[in-house]
Amino acid sequence: MPDVMKYEGYFFDLDGTVFLGERLLPGVQETIGLLRNAGKQVRFLTNTTIRTRKECQARLWRLGLTTELHEIVTAAYVAAVYMSELEPKPIVLVVGEPAFAEELRECEVGMTELPEEATHVLVGMDMHFDYVRLHRAMKAVRLGAKLVAANPDPNCPVPGDVIPDTWSMVKAIEAASCVEPSAVIGKPSSFYAAKVLEWSGLSRERCLMIGDRLETDILFGEANGFRTALVLTGVASEEDAVRSSIQADYVWRSLEQFVKLARADDGARPN
Repeated sequence: MPDVMKYEGYFFDLDGTVFLGERLLPGVQETIGLLRNAGKQVRFLTNTTIRTRKECQARLWRLGLTTELHEIVTAAYVAAVYMSELEPKPIVLVVGEPAFAEELRECEVGMTELPEEATHVLVGMDMHFDYVRLHRAMKAVRLGAKLVAANPDPNCPVPGDVIPDTWSMVKAIEAASCVEPSAVIGKPSSFYAAKVLEWSGLSRERCLMIGDRLETDILFGEANGFRTALVLTGVASEEDAVRSSIQADYVWRSLEQFVKLARADDGARPN
């Protein structure tokens, strides 16, 4: 197994990996400090669509983790980039929270609330999803708009609970319209990976993806040529890690294990 400090880029999921609710998880502060002191590139790759990158940055700062805006990549932002690069320029009907629309606005993506004007229905986590929003999205898709999912997350861990996420809304719209999504943008998509590599300037074999979900974080690495580390501080359990066909290169109870391994490797190196 390679030295855990051997990589050039370290990609971290957020919810369940770096924090849970309003607390940093064990070993996070020490891990990021070790990597920064060693001159490594750090990126925070999240499938969230309910916060802008600036809001994610503010949250990390509030929790005591200093980050730069360019180090944060969200599914909302990548979806906005995806839409901004489409030709001809799309008109998007958004299912999601205000932060999602804000990222689209920042990327100068056209939006509408009228189903007949929409070329795409772009779906993120929507805490106000109701029959009216379902009907509007369904109608747009049945009129020819393409259904696009910002991420494939069915649920999201929160302290003491799990709540519905983007895929729950996507499947409702799919069922109502009888049309499947034409694209899924967030982890584990190749589009998300290509953008992260483009923005970081790194080669994929020199990167380590660290996350708590097998079907998004670890599959993201497996499908896109990154090494992977599963932390058992969020969604996946040790039993899941053993049973799943998706296998991480490393499995850690928390990032405290990374710190121990990194310090052990450092002590084993010749002076």
